[in-house]
Amino acid sequence: MLPTPSTDHVSFDRVYEPAEDSFLLLDTLSSREETAFLQKRFLAYAGNGAASPFIVEIGTGSGVVLAFLTAHSESLFGRSDVLTLGSDINSFACRAAAETVKTACRESASKLNSKHGVFLDALNADLGSALRPDQVDVLVFNPPYVPTEDLPNLSRHAEYNILSDGATTFEQDSHLLALSYAGGADGMEITNLLLDELSELLNPDRGIAYVLLCAQNKPEEVKQRVRNWGAPWAAETVGSSGKKGGWEKLQIVRIWRAKDP
Repeated sequence: MLPTPSTDHVSFDRVYEPAEDSFLLLDTLSSREETAFLQKRFLAYAGNGAASPFIVEIGTGSGVVLAFLTAHSESLFGRSDVLTLGSDINSFACRAAAETVKTACRESASKLNSKHGVFLDALNADLGSALRPDQVDVLVFNPPYVPTEDLPNLSRHAEYNILSDGATTFEQDSHLLALSYAGGADGMEITNLLLDELSELLNPDRGIAYVLLCAQNKPEEVKQRVRNWGAPWAAETVGSSGKKGGWEKLQIVRIWRAKDP
């Protein structure tokens, strides 16, 4: 089992704390079936001047998932020449994620004596707004998926997104945390925005997205929506955690263009 990156340095007053959803992503991405899928896909594109795999996590939170992907890139992707990038609308999360990734890479090199990927940065950005089209090889998204009456009000976000007078306020912390969980109607308002961008963000040949959903997000409808984009688009559940009333409480859905390799 690959070690989980430490987040001991993170203040969870204003940054999402790793929870069942985060650990489900780690378990799914490191499962035998999924590592086989990823390695087959990216080893097939190795050599012949092919670019290094570009891995992006949108909504990094503490950075535990991005750090896991970077520090264990050789085990997960079969190659260590991956480039990783994170983005989060919460600037405090960006700083926390960067430290989490750097710490995990140092520990991977010293304790496991293994090669790791190259961490580029954690950008303070909304969804895929900072990304160029057709560049992302693996996109990971643990969205704000909890159904809520409204989305967080962004009218004071610029003010809340910086450290003022050396400390944050309760209102500021509450706003920043709400960005990590409040998903609006059906918990899908933010996820729908990302899905609308997905075909433009992913590399047309080897791009894959892993999106976490809960039962209230109606994952079967989400998967059918992707399939309705037309061939070769595919979507399937590759990880799940717990059940309630016969429903998986959490699912990891893989979205990709199902064509060789």
